[in-house]
Amino acid sequence: MKIIDKIALVLVIIGAIVWGIIGIFNINIVDALFGANSIISKIIYILVGISGLWAIKLLFDKD
Repeated sequence: MKIIDKIALVLVIIGAIVWGIIGIFNINIVDALFGANSIISKIIYILVGISGLWAIKLLFDKD
């Protein structure tokens, strides 16, 4: 597994944990740490989204 695949996988896992916390406890950790609608929060959400798209590729890899 390439390093970019590992980074994407870690970000997808972090994103899943954040969504789980939002669903269970109704607390958004990213917004709590960096502020709602802050540029850092937006960058984190964008990186997690791109990682999710990248993870689709991992489903079809023949490694």
